[in-house]
Amino acid sequence: MNFIPVGVDIAKAKFDVAVLLPSQKYKTKKFANTPAGCREFMAWLARFGDCHVCMEATGCYSTELATSLADNGWSVSLENPARISAFGETELTRNKTDKSDAALIARYCALYQPAQWFPAPLYERQLTALVRHLKNLEEMRQMEENRLEGAEEVILPSLNEHIATLDGLIEETKKKISRHIDDNPDLKRDKALLKSIPGVGDILSISLLAFAGDLRRFSNSKALVAYAGLNPRRCESGLWKGKSRISKVGHAELRSALYMPAIVAGRYNEVVKRLMVRLSERGKSGKEQVCAGMRKLLQLAYGVVKSGRMFDAEIPLAA
Repeated sequence: MNFIPVGVDIAKAKFDVAVLLPSQKYKTKKFANTPAGCREFMAWLARFGDCHVCMEATGCYSTELATSLADNGWSVSLENPARISAFGETELTRNKTDKSDAALIARYCALYQPAQWFPAPLYERQLTALVRHLKNLEEMRQMEENRLEGAEEVILPSLNEHIATLDGLIEETKKKISRHIDDNPDLKRDKALLKSIPGVGDILSISLLAFAGDLRRFSNSKALVAYAGLNPRRCESGLWKGKSRISKVGHAELRSALYMPAIVAGRYNEVVKRLMVRLSERGKSGKEQVCAGMRKLLQLAYGVVKSGRMFDAEIPLAA
């Protein structure tokens, strides 16, 4: 089936749309980034027939719009912004406006026909929302704790009251997360499998479920590592020739959640510990060892979930 390519450049308050017609001309329009604006967009889009909507994966704004479109039967693609940016460079793009960016995405969609994106199941989306809410509350609490240092006595009661309120909200949100997982057999099973890995506790197991979803959806552990942006990126030019770094082209929240558990696993997980010792003997830095530990934890997580077996350091798991 031939689809009409549609590019969407999305921002917090609004999004610009460019429809690339068979005549190679564009129909453009701007919509408010609200539920009402999304409904207006879909009604306007219906006049063009079968469309393939493409947008950059830029976080909650793009995900919310893409989810609404997919739930209403539209073909949607969420693409890595780096790919579209690189495509723009091949065109020697000089102008950069929201309107021109939408047209660029439409051309990218027409040329590469990116894979269709499907939203995660509702229970996964709800878990992700709860975990992000918990993270925001904890960050707010830490900010208030920091303000206590050196604060004037006159505002101390207010700060302490706010911290107590945040403590209550944090505890309530943690209970909601626990109930949400316990009420879903799939989440409950996968959390138990993940927690069987030394170094993977409540926080990381929940973060994996929230930010990576069902690990079985990845074709192999390398795909999961790349999704987190932990795949090595080798450089073969200039001063950095022969050096390798992690790509960081992936899920930043997932990488952040893996950091401290990798350090703990380097002490208590024999598989990760042996890996770090080998790297240390080869002269690798502490940071390189931790990154390797983060990758190994993801590989182990993929293995236990894919195989459905609790962790055993002596049993090879799915790659």
